[in-house]
Amino acid sequence: RPELGEVDARGFIAPRTLTEQQLASIWSELLGAKQVGLSDSFFELGGHSLLATQAISRIRQTFQVELPLRALFEDAVLERLATRIDLAINAGSGVRMPPLVRVERTDALPLSFAQQRLWFLDQLEPGGTSYNIPTAVRLSGELDVPALRRTFGELVRRHESLRTTFRAMSGSPVQVVAPASEVPLTWLDLSGEADAEARAQALAEEEVRRPFNLEQGPLFRVTLIRLSAVEHVLLLSVHHIVSDGWSRGVLVREVAALYGAYSTGQPSPLPELAVQYADYAAWQRDWLQGDVLEAQLAYWKRQLGGAPHALELPTDRPRPAVQTFRGSSCSVTMPLSLRDTLWALSREEGATPFMTLLAAWQVLLSRYSGQDDISVGTPIAGRNRTELEGLIGFFINTLVLRTQVAGDATFRQVLRQVREVALGAYAHQEVPFEKLVEELKPERDMSRSSLFQVMFSLQNAPLPTAQLPTGLRLQPVDAEGDTAKFELSLDMGDRGQGLSASLEYNTDLFDAATAQRLLAHFSVLLEGIA
Repeated sequence: RPELGEVDARGFIAPRTLTEQQLASIWSELLGAKQVGLSDSFFELGGHSLLATQAISRIRQTFQVELPLRALFEDAVLERLATRIDLAINAGSGVRMPPLVRVERTDALPLSFAQQRLWFLDQLEPGGTSYNIPTAVRLSGELDVPALRRTFGELVRRHESLRTTFRAMSGSPVQVVAPASEVPLTWLDLSGEADAEARAQALAEEEVRRPFNLEQGPLFRVTLIRLSAVEHVLLLSVHHIVSDGWSRGVLVREVAALYGAYSTGQPSPLPELAVQYADYAAWQRDWLQGDVLEAQLAYWKRQLGGAPHALELPTDRPRPAVQTFRGSSCSVTMPLSLRDTLWALSREEGATPFMTLLAAWQVLLSRYSGQDDISVGTPIAGRNRTELEGLIGFFINTLVLRTQVAGDATFRQVLRQVREVALGAYAHQEVPFEKLVEELKPERDMSRSSLFQVMFSLQNAPLPTAQLPTGLRLQPVDAEGDTAKFELSLDMGDRGQGLSASLEYNTDLFDAATAQRLLAHFSVLLEGIA
């Protein structure tokens, strides 16, 4: 390794100052880069919006300074960002958020804003399954069932959210955390059946449709299906009020780590969690009020003021008077060459692939609807503090991204606008979507969702695959659902072999052929942009 400040044959300049070295270490850990030099760019090393959020939370923790996410986009090169950190330290730009600490475990633990919304929805329609989160994992190899039982016992002990239920106290909902206990593991042996695989698939789909009782619990179910001596399927089902998409990754990683230890006679390798979800909910309630809340809300009122009430997409059938949630999905994989060109365009414009794909999606929606003012919802992990990254819980928030697609604008102009809109939204992501609806009071319409009707997401955190020392392999399996929370939801991902696009659509509004044609038009549009 070259001495600090030296330039090697590749033009690599090693970090010199302590700030540069600590920042390089943060980037290296997040981006999986062996060496990070002074002239390296966060985004060219593989960074994206989600990793940028994690980088900012680590910078806050390491340097005790508060930098906006925008800082990383404006100064993406290590040397420039380190200088910005030093300036912030010298200016005394200390951390403004209160510390996240453990609160007393009483009977009256508050719900987070997001949990409160799901609790109210469940009161209106008990037994609904729209907010079930299924995870199916294929286990290939010799399975130690007692070690697996012990794994889930420890998982539920570690994460209070998996043993939390909800009840009303004096008219308001509270969280009730039960003591740790053994998790009931449902065991089904299909090894003697000729159509075991098909039966397992049917059982997985059946599990997705099984409702939860928020007051009685449990809100986490485990089913183990035996296909043969060396093939099993693990079905994990949890209610969204205690989990989210990121949590699925935490869950699969921890199952792999704990089972790997217990099946070889080792103790748990996982460190104790400093805080739990109930601590976060109390922290959010305490912090997000008064002037802090007003400042965040003021941004959203400016940003979304005067937006159209609805996106008027042409539908195959008349819109039902009350919004329905029946759905299906179709998908397509686009070539690697297209992905590479779009990623290069993103780098040129100082944007992320998410911003580029969202801009293209909004252009397509503008063409379909004949409108030039397009609001799209997008999920955001909501884990902008390092302490939250390893927790299972409902942290995800929804941002509304509004873009004006002028008829004579070039795509680069639309992309620059989307970049600014996204950065502004990230800087004000703390306002829960539920609070936003409450404050903005959009026109009430039972036939549509509030503020937006179409979603977009780019999956940057795929479920992990694990090969354990005992030879057991854990491979997540896609579980298909038959619900659609919105009229259209486009979910994209970089799968290695190409750019995948999956479109979930409301089947009371759209035919399968319409959804497939829309995806084909999107592919054509992306090729044109490239």
